[in-house]
Amino acid sequence: NKAMLMTVAACAAMVMSASAADVKENWAKSCAKCHGADGKGDTKMGKKLEIKDFTDAKYQDSLKDADMIKAIKEGVKDGEKIRMKAAEGLSDEEIKALVAYVRAFKK
Repeated sequence: NKAMLMTVAACAAMVMSASAADVKENWAKSCAKCHGADGKGDTKMGKKLEIKDFTDAKYQDSLKDADMIKAIKEGVKDGEKIRMKAAEGLSDEEIKALVAYVRAFKK
């Protein structure tokens, strides 16, 4: 019984670490070009688009998870101009993981 519990715990740890690797990969692939690896938006594209700093606690507090999910799924438009493309090919779970990843930038 103890061995079975250890096996379940080991499997859960593998799944969680795989998820952590996946979210980092998704961030690098879909978000970092503009938002930066560190979430500060201090990139060429980030500066051009005047992207907000995700490490700023005050800015983070103004963000709602539902709005971030919508932005990731649907993109962000300013009138007819696309400010952020929708992240394609991500599951709802991967999108929620990205929101949690963004939350972790908060200082």
